[in-house]
Amino acid sequence: MYKKLVPVSVFALFAALALGCPPSYAKVILKFGTATQPTHIYNQAAEYFAKIVAERTSGEIEVQVFPSSQLGSERDMVEGLQLGSLEMTLTSTGPLGNFVPQVKLFNLPFLFKDREACYRVLDGEIGTQIAARFLEVGVRSLGWYENGFRNITNSKRTITSPEDMQGLKIRVMEDDVFILTMKALGASPLPMAFGELYTALEQRIVDAQENPLAVIYSSRFFEVQKYLAITGHFYSPAMLLVSDITWQTLNPGQQKILTEAAAEARDYERKISMQADRDLEAACRQAGMTVTHPDKTPFVEAVAGVYSTPAVVQAIGGGNPEEGRKLIEAVRAAAR
Repeated sequence: MYKKLVPVSVFALFAALALGCPPSYAKVILKFGTATQPTHIYNQAAEYFAKIVAERTSGEIEVQVFPSSQLGSERDMVEGLQLGSLEMTLTSTGPLGNFVPQVKLFNLPFLFKDREACYRVLDGEIGTQIAARFLEVGVRSLGWYENGFRNITNSKRTITSPEDMQGLKIRVMEDDVFILTMKALGASPLPMAFGELYTALEQRIVDAQENPLAVIYSSRFFEVQKYLAITGHFYSPAMLLVSDITWQTLNPGQQKILTEAAAEARDYERKISMQADRDLEAACRQAGMTVTHPDKTPFVEAVAGVYSTPAVVQAIGGGNPEEGRKLIEAVRAAAR
C-alpha cells in the first residue's frame, strides 16, 4: 500500500511547487516580536496584521505575536532577523541606527511640527530610500509605523523649562542623537533597553524617562513616576521589519499578501496612535500624575546645536558628513 501512495505524494508536491505555492499542509509560522506591553499600539497593530494575513491566506500563514521583549530587546530581535532565527519585529528607531545609520536622521529633536509632516517625509522619497537600505543588512522593511511624539516623565519635580532638566538621570534609547539631545537639555542620559526600564524607575536607578503617551500609560509608568511634561521633543517613527531570509522562502502571492497587510496595519496603527495622544493625557492625570505643558521655544533653542554636531552629521551620513548635511537639509525642507 505504501509503495502506491509515495509516487502520488511526490507528484502532488512537485505539482504544488510548479504552481508557485507550497502544498496545502505546509503551514508557515511567522514569529513576530515586540518590546512593548500587550496593550500597546505596536501589539494592537501586530494582532491586526496577523488577523489580515490569516484571513487572506486561509490560515496558511500564521503570525504569532510575542510582546514584552519575550524574544529579546529590540536590537536582539533585529539581529535575529539577520540570522533568520526570528521572522518579524515592529521596533522603534532607537536601535536601527546601528544597522542603517541614516535612520538617525529621524531622531533629531523637534524635527517635525505635526504628524502630517512626519507622514509626508516617511512615506515619501526620503523615507523610502532610507527604508530600502535595510536590504543591504539582510532585513526588509514593510513600512514606517509610529511610536508617536515623545514626552518626559520623572519622579523629582515638575518640568516647565530646560532648567528643570538639570541633573536628572534619564533613560534614553541606545542612540547617540538621543544622548546628545538630553545632554544639551542639562540631563544625565543613561542608555538602557526598554525591558529594564520599569524596574530601573522603581528602584530609582534613573529619575526620568521619555516616551510617547501610549508607552507611558500601557507600561504603567504612572506607578513609579509623578510628573509628566508634554514636550513632544522627538517624533518617534517605528518600522515593521521581516527577515530577508524568511522573505525569500515565501512565494510571490504570499509576499503580496504580507505587503498589503502591512500597509493596512500601518494605517490602523497610526490612527490608534493619534487617538491615544488625545485620550491618554487625561488618563495619566486620573492615574495621579501632575501634567505640565512647557513652552517649547527654550527647549528648541537649547538643542539647536545637535543638528550641527560633527558626530551627528557624520553618523547620519553613514560616515560621510556631506551626505549627512544634505539629508538634514532635505528632511527639514520637506517637513515644513
